[in-house]
Amino acid sequence: MRRSFPLLAISLLAGTFAKHSSAQKPGPIVAPAAQPSSSVGPPVFEADGYIYAAGQAGRRADGTLPEKFSDQVRQALDRIKLALEPGGLTPNNVVYVQVYLQDLSHYVELNEVFAAYFPLVPPARAVLGVARNPGEAPVQITAVAVRDLTGRQPVSAEGLATGKAFSAGVLTHDRLFVSAMPGVEPATGKVPADPGAQVDAALDHLTAVLKSAGLTRANMVFVNPYLTADIPMRVMNERYARRFEFGNTPARATIEVSGLPEGAHIAYTGVAVRDISRRRAIRPKNMPPSPTASPCVFAGDTLYCSAKSGFIPGPNGGIYMAETANQTRQTMRNLLDNLEEADMNFDQVVFTTIYLDNLAEAAEFHNVYQKYFKGSLPAETILQQLPPGERKPDAQGQYPTLEQMSLIAVRSHSPAP
Repeated sequence: MRRSFPLLAISLLAGTFAKHSSAQKPGPIVAPAAQPSSSVGPPVFEADGYIYAAGQAGRRADGTLPEKFSDQVRQALDRIKLALEPGGLTPNNVVYVQVYLQDLSHYVELNEVFAAYFPLVPPARAVLGVARNPGEAPVQITAVAVRDLTGRQPVSAEGLATGKAFSAGVLTHDRLFVSAMPGVEPATGKVPADPGAQVDAALDHLTAVLKSAGLTRANMVFVNPYLTADIPMRVMNERYARRFEFGNTPARATIEVSGLPEGAHIAYTGVAVRDISRRRAIRPKNMPPSPTASPCVFAGDTLYCSAKSGFIPGPNGGIYMAETANQTRQTMRNLLDNLEEADMNFDQVVFTTIYLDNLAEAAEFHNVYQKYFKGSLPAETILQQLPPGERKPDAQGQYPTLEQMSLIAVRSHSPAP
C-alpha cells in the first residue's frame, strides 16, 4: 500500500460547567440523533474528565447534505454539539478538534465557519486532506472536550499566526492540546524546498507552543506526525529522533495523508501533560526501545497508545495476511500487548481512530473489531486517508497495510459487565 501509520487520531472533545463534574458518570453518553452511520460505538464517551466525540459528518437528521460547504461544516459542528448536550456540555468546552476534508480547497471557508462558531476560545485543531470520509461526506469532524474548565486558556506560538479559527494550543487543568504545526518558515509562511528543513520547522513550531505553556518536549505523551509523499519517512524519523529522549519518546501515530492546508507537506499535533510526574511510558518486554515512539504513555489515568497495524513482531516480522479481517486480528493482538503491559484491557478503551485502505471494507473490519470488547464500545472515527494501494505481496511475501488503529484508554474506567 504506502507508508501510513494511523493516528490516534486524537479527535478530542470534552467539558461542561463545573457544577456537572460530579454528576456525570464515566461511560457512553447517549445521543442517538448524533450517531454517525459508519460508527459502531457511541457518539460521545466520557472518562477521566474528558469527553471524546466520534467523527461527525455534515449531514442533516434525514441523512441529506446541505448544498453549501459552509453549511456542511456548521451541521457537523451542530451534530457534535447535539451529542454533547445530554452530558451537560457545550461547544465552549471543546479543546481540540480534528477535521478531515476530501477537498482542501475549502480550507478558507472552513476557517470562516470555525471563527464564528467558537468566538471566545477556539479549540486547538488539526486539518487533514483525505481520500474518503464515510458516506463520501466532504467533511468529517471529531472532537475532545474537557468537563472542568478550570485552567483552560489558549496558548499562542511565537512567529506563527493562527487567526481566529483555532488556537495554537489550549491548556486545561492537566493537559495541553497542540494544533497541527506545519513545516513552514515562520517569517514568510513559505514551505522550504528541503524536506529536512520542513520537518525541523514543524518541530520548532511544536516546541514554541510547548514553551509558551511552560512545558518542554519531555511533557509530550502523544504526537501525530502527518505527512505527504513529499517527505521521506527516513528523513522525518531522523530529524524527529533528535528532539526526544531515546526510549522515552511520546506515543506516536504517523500517517501519510492526501494533503495538508496551504501547501504544507508535514505537520505535528499532539497532547502534553502539565505535571511531568504524571507521565509514564509503557513498553512490553518483547519490544526494544525505540528512538521515535513509545508503545503507550500515561497522562495520569489516561493512556495514549501508538498506532498499530497487523504487523507480526519479531526478527522475521512483517504483514503476512492478505485480507483486512486477518490483519485486524493481528492489530488487536498488538494493541492488547500494550494494554496488558499497563494492566488494562479493551474494555477500558474510550476512543479509537481507524484508518482503512478501502473504506468499503468498514463492515469487514468492524466484524472482527467488535469481538474484542465485552462492555461498551468506545467512540470512534473511521476514514480512508489515501486512495487504495496495490494488494500484492513483495519478494519476502509481505502484504501492504490494509488497516491501522490507535486508541485512548482510561485506567479508572471500568464498564459494567
